[in-house]
Amino acid sequence: MSTSPEPAAPLAGTLTDPCLDRNEAGARLHDAAHGAPARLDVFLSGTVFIDMIFSGMQGLPAPGTEIYTGGLGSAPGGIANMAVAMSRLGLRVGLAAAFGDDVFGGYLWRTLTDQEGIDLSPSRQLRRWPTPVTVSLAYDADRSLITYGEPLPFPAGELVQDPPDARSCCIHLDSGLPHWARDFRRRGSMVFADVGWDASGTWSPELLSWLDDVDVFLPNAAEAMAYTRTDNPRAALHKLAERVPTCVVKLGAAGSIGIDATTGEESTADAIPVTALDTTGAGDVFAAAFVFGTIAGWPLVDRLKFGNLCAGLSVRHFSGSLGSPCWGEIAAWGEGDDADPNVLAQYGFVVPYIPEYAVDDIPRALPTVGYGAGLDGADE
Repeated sequence: MSTSPEPAAPLAGTLTDPCLDRNEAGARLHDAAHGAPARLDVFLSGTVFIDMIFSGMQGLPAPGTEIYTGGLGSAPGGIANMAVAMSRLGLRVGLAAAFGDDVFGGYLWRTLTDQEGIDLSPSRQLRRWPTPVTVSLAYDADRSLITYGEPLPFPAGELVQDPPDARSCCIHLDSGLPHWARDFRRRGSMVFADVGWDASGTWSPELLSWLDDVDVFLPNAAEAMAYTRTDNPRAALHKLAERVPTCVVKLGAAGSIGIDATTGEESTADAIPVTALDTTGAGDVFAAAFVFGTIAGWPLVDRLKFGNLCAGLSVRHFSGSLGSPCWGEIAAWGEGDDADPNVLAQYGFVVPYIPEYAVDDIPRALPTVGYGAGLDGADE
């Protein structure tokens, strides 16, 4: 069913922290460590949203009423959640997406390129196309979403004509298998796939036929059960594992479960104990960490643990993109006085991958898109 993936990269001991100041010296360090120009580690294509995230809510407002909330953040969302999370772990990431020519589109483009170091050369900026917007309402350790978006002025399949060379790609199967994904796989690149919420409620089993061209499938529990018509996540996992070489079902605060048929592994991993501020994009951060672990050649259980770790650290902040951790935050978690030694003991495999110089003071989601940006006379 699967082509043999290329050997894992020797990542341990070679990473620099991409969250160091992205100045000229930092860029030279990064390029020297990886060799520039270099093949992408991951290529992604999908929709980038501007996420507006409200938190501190006790519930949703009743019709005709207004409530005030204690927190607000804004950040890149959609496929950008995964792209930023991967880049912050040191992977070379290329992204093909459409960007509007409005204020939100400009903010997203600058943030992803200048701040997060993502290669947007396969992306397109469109005139008079509004940036998609998602409002996330976080409460009761979960979130509800409201999204606005206009169709692209061309068929979505035309966004990627000639995908760049990359050792892996990540796709969403919501609208089918991209025409270029099969070519990626034939060249020996791994195909990771995710799905989103089916607003129609049909959860068409046709999606399962597309898994024949996927190496790793990463649905959450609700999606997995809906597509397999099962009533528990483990039953869904086993049905999906019959269709794809590696399948992982994300369980949120309960952790994750997975089966890797290529190695015969079946594993379960608990989530790390954290107090969640915002769970928006946590599944994408998990997927980004799982991709990193796969490229590094880790066993399934370690990939699940690392996915849980990065997702758990992300929910302490607004958004899945700017809430995702860099290596400095991962190291700080491991050195914290309040960390459970029994939990830390399970993550010793991560230590060789932490760069010698790493920071945990990184950009986070703010209530507005760029405080004072471009405003003459604005206070520092």
